[in-house]
Amino acid sequence: MADGYRSGAAKGMLITDGIRAAARRTPDKIAITQGERRLTFRALIQRVDRVANLAVSGLGLRHGDHAAILSPNRLEYLEVVGGLSSAGVAAATIGPTAAANEIRFICEDSAARILFVDPALEEVARAAAPSCIEQIIPFDETYDDLLARAADSVCSIAVGETDIFSIPYTSGATGRPKGVLLSHRGRVLSAFCMAAEHGCYTPDDRAIATTPMFHGAGLLMALTPIFFGGSVEILARFDLPQLLATIEQVQASSAYMVPTHLAALRAMGDAARRYDVRSLKAVISGTAPLAQTLKEHAIGYFGEGRLYERYGTTETSIASCLRPQDQLRKIACVGQPLPLTHLSVLDAGPDGVGELAVASPYMFSGYLNLPDATAAALRGDWFVTGDLARIDDEGYLYLVDRKNDMIISGGENIYPREVEEVLLTHPAVAECGVAGAPHEYWGESVTAFVVLRADMHVDADALAALCRAQLSRYKVPKDFRIVPTLPRNSMGKILRRSLREQLQRET
Repeated sequence: MADGYRSGAAKGMLITDGIRAAARRTPDKIAITQGERRLTFRALIQRVDRVANLAVSGLGLRHGDHAAILSPNRLEYLEVVGGLSSAGVAAATIGPTAAANEIRFICEDSAARILFVDPALEEVARAAAPSCIEQIIPFDETYDDLLARAADSVCSIAVGETDIFSIPYTSGATGRPKGVLLSHRGRVLSAFCMAAEHGCYTPDDRAIATTPMFHGAGLLMALTPIFFGGSVEILARFDLPQLLATIEQVQASSAYMVPTHLAALRAMGDAARRYDVRSLKAVISGTAPLAQTLKEHAIGYFGEGRLYERYGTTETSIASCLRPQDQLRKIACVGQPLPLTHLSVLDAGPDGVGELAVASPYMFSGYLNLPDATAAALRGDWFVTGDLARIDDEGYLYLVDRKNDMIISGGENIYPREVEEVLLTHPAVAECGVAGAPHEYWGESVTAFVVLRADMHVDADALAALCRAQLSRYKVPKDFRIVPTLPRNSMGKILRRSLREQLQRET
């Protein structure tokens, strides 16, 4: 048809179908902005279609093949992943700070034939690319010329909703990184659930995307606004003053801020008050549990009725959400399950704590090349998360900790998060991480790594006294270490395993 209708679109669910529908409604509306660069919906869907046709006719990719992308957040990210997936080609997404061996592994594991790369990373990419990579395409004149020669008609390849949209890789916390197969259907259903839950993804809304797009959550947070015909402003990296200034400038209605961002907001103090953020309908936090002290500060800054805390994994997508009205009522809670989502606590002990399992129609389609790992992660329809949790009598979910992070000292189970929550109530403590050090008598000894706020001081005795007042004796850290920073992954989550490894090396 003349309006660019994709055959089969009425029977299926593709992310790009939502963008295509928005382009028919408001073709001249700005969909994506990055600094001075901007794309209307008409231009965006034309570029998506050019990428799809380039993949098939120009690069010789076939339905079921894989490509890869190595780049920080940028405008081209959405059109490349969207265009490739419209041709049945899933993109393995690689973090822009990945080391050469990580780039090589992901390309080899995904059997990627084409590697799209930010120009600043081209030299690294060429040095790391394995033999399966047939062509490296930097986002410069090379990419623009290829796109200009490709047709902007709808790609003729038949793609269904169960085809794979993208392949983000897990951080490898429990071994080698695993490629997580995410389908179009799962992404579309996740977008609809986000729209229903947060109320900030209408055609009139404006979002800010600052979390890394190579993560499943980061890419979804950039795609969802334009799927529903709204607009998104892309920030290449997190910079708190820039983020707050952009919210004010574009009158943003939503922003995704991980706990690290909200910790930086608290550390910024009164300087953050000069920005007008009243346009925000929703401040959405995820990727790691949000400490209660940070929740209270965020509500004090943004105002009541705006903070949403979500829980999910790359494999499950978003599983639960704590809505604004419950933020101060349900302490250390991550809310209730999203529509069509079921939660179960497996093998719960007397305290109700067990391993969390999730079932929903928008979970992952398995791990790439790892059928045994996929089978091990599933119990029938349930994905077993590795998170320890409990569910209260109102159906609200509480994350206790990661199963692998639990400390066993003198036969007692100690959850690092519980200790961290207490330490974060001290006004001098900016951030902290708790891990177990090997101990010949107790098995493990609780150790706290503490980052202090600027120009503030506290000693180990004061921190120990704080913990003794609120925790059982066996949970009180035996060692407090004041450190300048904590190890983190690319989404800002504190890596307790790195703290454990440090303690093991020392022992």
